[in-house]
Amino acid sequence: MPHEAERLRALEELNILDTEPDEHLDAITKSAQDYFNCKICLISLVAEDRQWFKSRQCLDATETPRNVSFCTYAIAEEEYLIIPDATKDYRFAGSPLVKGEPFIRAYAGMILKSVQGYELGTLCVIHDEPREFSSQDVEVLRELGKKIELVLNNQRR
Repeated sequence: MPHEAERLRALEELNILDTEPDEHLDAITKSAQDYFNCKICLISLVAEDRQWFKSRQCLDATETPRNVSFCTYAIAEEEYLIIPDATKDYRFAGSPLVKGEPFIRAYAGMILKSVQGYELGTLCVIHDEPREFSSQDVEVLRELGKKIELVLNNQRR
């Protein structure tokens, strides 16, 4: 990414990586999981060499390497990334997260930004079956993402 150093600095300034769960953020991911009827819902923050999950529903892992991260691709987009079937997407078909646990099939990730406008990570919903996402689905992700940004950007320590 052309502004990777600034993006990482904005993430670091939040002083949020490796912190305890947040009940407000967990409530938002639970709402998203319920709305999308998805297997997994995450708030993923993309650090230099990993993605770390500030909030997670139905996933035991607290992080994954950045090089297998769907969210790394998402933060390179303008606003969001939608993958209806990861097995048919050349970027992800060979991913260990598609070929093995958690067997990602569909993914939708809305970019979460810092107050400076840098991409911190995503709110993402993950299905274990292919799924299309409507414009209404995108709008719901956008609104939930705005709520998450308010919480993240107001937690500066």
